[in-house]
Amino acid sequence: MHQRILEFFRRTLIWLKGREPLLLLVCLGFAVSTWAFIEIADEVLEQETQAFDKWVIRSLRKADDPATPIGPVWVQEMGRDLTAFGGVAALVLFTVIVAGYLWIEKKPRVIALLLAAALGGLLLSSLLKHFISRPRPDVVPHLSHVYTSSFPSGHSMLSAVIYLTLGALLASVIPRTILKVYVISVAILLTILVGLSRIYLGVHYPTDVIAGWIAGLSWALFCWSIARWLQSRNQIEDDEEEPETNSK
Repeated sequence: MHQRILEFFRRTLIWLKGREPLLLLVCLGFAVSTWAFIEIADEVLEQETQAFDKWVIRSLRKADDPATPIGPVWVQEMGRDLTAFGGVAALVLFTVIVAGYLWIEKKPRVIALLLAAALGGLLLSSLLKHFISRPRPDVVPHLSHVYTSSFPSGHSMLSAVIYLTLGALLASVIPRTILKVYVISVAILLTILVGLSRIYLGVHYPTDVIAGWIAGLSWALFCWSIARWLQSRNQIEDDEEEPETNSK
């Protein structure tokens, strides 16, 4: 048994030798996030997080009226607006918009990878919800309609899957570094805001959202790794710097 483990690590080190540092960091991030999701799921199944989850949700409601969230009315409306960015309609719309941009840029293979990543993320989210099947929070009234089980948060996971994957794939074909940073930053911000809105509206426990973020991040990192690998083999279009024209 020990010989097999040593052989596995030896082969892994051989494979890692000479790889680009960014790819190594992504592989490490994928491994860590996958491990973190498994740990959280295990704690949730054993109901070790119930006290923390319920405390957070109750703290976001008025003590004398659990049906009313803390803060002014416009914050509640903003929560509903933000949570819509994690709904199927918004995610499909953003995917179509980015696919249209990639089509204009003549990158059909990146579009194919984008659609495969989106559909794969949706399938993964559905399977995780089905097998874990955690009931929705029942400590406060819900401020949004819900139709599926609670863990992981579908809005949080699919937001991470779609927005982070869209951001990663767009960044892989955008030549300017500042634009890459901007696209990734917007993707992260949208993902965080959607997840927080689900907790505020009382439809998800904090651990549902955290697990959704982590699962979505793992999937996005996996898809980014596939994109980089395909680019290295010239199987999909790479980012190309626009040629500079010297004006005379």
